[in-house]
Amino acid sequence: MKTLIRRLAILPVLLICGFLLPLRPALADTNVARNATPSASYTSPWETTAAINDGIDPPSSNDTVNRRWGTWPDTGTQWAELTWTSAQTIKSAEVYFFDDGGGVRVPASWKLQRWTGSAYADIPGAYPVSVNAYNKITFSAAVSTTRLRAVLQSGQASVGLLEVKAWAADPPGGGTGWNPPANLVTPLNEVWQHQESTYPNLYGFRNYGWDQVMANGGSINYCVRWDSGASVTAAQRDQIHATLARQFKKWMDLMVGHNGWPYSSVPVKVVGWAVRDRAQLQWSDNSVDIYVNDIRENAPQCAEPCGRFFNQSGNYPNCPGGASHHYDMSLWLTSGFGGGAGGDWGQRIGSEYYMSNLNTDNVHILLHEMGHSFGLDDFYDWTPTGVCCFLMKAGSASSITEFDAWMFRDWWRHLKSRYGL
Repeated sequence: MKTLIRRLAILPVLLICGFLLPLRPALADTNVARNATPSASYTSPWETTAAINDGIDPPSSNDTVNRRWGTWPDTGTQWAELTWTSAQTIKSAEVYFFDDGGGVRVPASWKLQRWTGSAYADIPGAYPVSVNAYNKITFSAAVSTTRLRAVLQSGQASVGLLEVKAWAADPPGGGTGWNPPANLVTPLNEVWQHQESTYPNLYGFRNYGWDQVMANGGSINYCVRWDSGASVTAAQRDQIHATLARQFKKWMDLMVGHNGWPYSSVPVKVVGWAVRDRAQLQWSDNSVDIYVNDIRENAPQCAEPCGRFFNQSGNYPNCPGGASHHYDMSLWLTSGFGGGAGGDWGQRIGSEYYMSNLNTDNVHILLHEMGHSFGLDDFYDWTPTGVCCFLMKAGSASSITEFDAWMFRDWWRHLKSRYGL
């Protein structure tokens, strides 16, 4: 049940996508397209060049949900280009064509060009033209360039692209800051490849815990969903907040000084409490917003206009008190609840369990569910090679292990480029 809840929450678009991501190149490769600035020969006013490197894997060539780059009504030779501030050494590339069956169709032919510093030069190779799939070309020799251009020759209609990926081989050791112990390299590879094959929108999803921390400039806001009939004193409230912050810090401390992580600390602020009956909360100060009898999923919840889960654009125009009162995640404490659940929306665990562990060093169920909020997977039906017991394999460890830490860092390694880092 936990896996289902987590995946439905952290990847809500799975319900409508109905497909699996194609396996990406080997783990040692990095898609440097995400760091580039896109441009084009022409863009239809209702389309955008930002589509070509936004990291979203299209569900089909006739993608009506995500952003697209198209040239209708222009035809002939059209191009889309990625420009970097420094030279990139690229070994292969993939393009996903836009084809709506009408005014925009796959090109009659296409090619890639690199900028030599004074002119564009063709990159030799075989260029496939397929719909509903990435079209990959592997270069005979890696090219170093600051610009990579896809040149499309129109055929039946105008042309367009949904996504471009440019793959560069990481230097030995996986790049700056990526230096896991040798005995963990194989299981880490297995974990990431497993996630690629089972998370249908792994790279396109934009509400992982990473996204929330970065959007806030290095902090996180919580709402407490008090799904219990018990009363809470001011002292208990403060202990609940302190325990939450202490557990969250255990994950964030893993990143300090690692691989370009920009923060030395990530403060946790509880901005609101949701409760059925105001009388349960035995304090009168205004240190947190209080939401009474706003019921969702048969439990109290803080206002939807203030929740990032409901406002993933990061704008909160209807949040009482403004954006500073928004919450990124919820700590959902439910009376009689066994086990836990976690996702981009936060974590849910038993209120009795939490209250009895306020002074515990490692509240392991909460730590496990926080891992899910940052994308980490469950391991109910398989175990990576050479590792035994770790927090994300439920029931096998009660604290964050070295393997958990490197799985966590591996997410940052793969997502950091979306933040320009």
